[in-house]
Amino acid sequence: MIPQSGNRFSDKIMRRQDAMANTAGAAKPQLYLRSLSRWRPIEIAFWLATLLPFVLFPDYLSLASQIAIAALFALSLDLILGYAGIVSLGHAAFFGIGAYTAGLFSKFVWGELFSGMLVAAAMAALVGYASSFIIARFRHLTLIMITLGLGLLLHEAANSANWLTGGSDGLQGVQAWPLLGLFKFDLYGTTAYAYSLAVLFFVFLAARRLINSPFGLSLRGIRENWMRMPAIGAASRAHIRKIYTISAAIAGIAGALIAQTTKTVSLEALSFERSADVLVMLVLGGAGRLYGGLIGALIFLVARDRFSGIAPQFWYFWIGIMLVAVVIFLPNGILGGLSNILSRRNRS
Repeated sequence: MIPQSGNRFSDKIMRRQDAMANTAGAAKPQLYLRSLSRWRPIEIAFWLATLLPFVLFPDYLSLASQIAIAALFALSLDLILGYAGIVSLGHAAFFGIGAYTAGLFSKFVWGELFSGMLVAAAMAALVGYASSFIIARFRHLTLIMITLGLGLLLHEAANSANWLTGGSDGLQGVQAWPLLGLFKFDLYGTTAYAYSLAVLFFVFLAARRLINSPFGLSLRGIRENWMRMPAIGAASRAHIRKIYTISAAIAGIAGALIAQTTKTVSLEALSFERSADVLVMLVLGGAGRLYGGLIGALIFLVARDRFSGIAPQFWYFWIGIMLVAVVIFLPNGILGGLSNILSRRNRS
């Protein structure tokens, strides 16, 4: 027979081991998130490389500003598609809302850049939040059709409101005051690229912090199985509404940038082609990696610029060939393929 004091001692040891196990289990997610939040040398090199166009390609700064804006738009789509699994074919609706809001605000109210950008983000977020109650209820093919229908609906509404949006002629008279009251927008695109790149970087920092948080982990769980997430305390629909609203706000910021840097807004900002192009960018770069949209926007717009110079009528043909090749040989996009290659080398 084991003495009573021995039983007490063994119980204390077991309770202490259970407490240590629970503490270690609770610390593992925190350590995992900390490892994701660390800045890697390749990331620092990437952002330093974004400054090279000022020195090496001064004649292509206008294109560089368009790449930065497209990268921001792709980043907004990546938050809902790559992390929450929400497929959207009408994401240009929020891009266009941001563009028209910033354009109208500068034309009739105030031409200061940051004020117009914040108003555009707020308007896009409001529309995104209102539509998120519908988006959170459906998945897969039904969701694709709903987002496509909403995008086409807003496009036709903007076309019909000729008195406000300019219709097919576009919105004219957009004002853009000098950046910080000092730097005017020129034909070379120097100020436009600096402004777009700065906004992209700060929004990326916020998105990176969001994804590498417990909320970001819950989004990954929703992407894998959104019906089981409530069993562990994560409200799937509430999380979807939140990330969809945030994504809409970022897309609105991208739309505001295009309006402010080009000083015009056309119906193309709301078109299905805009939604399809940003989806192609994300597929090329790799969804669910944050940098995938940035790399995809760079490849897509540079390829479009080169291919359109060779054959202006058939540049989509070459984009299609490139997309098919990436999907066949790199199913997870360029970044996903590179990640797989590096992991195989490390194992070997």
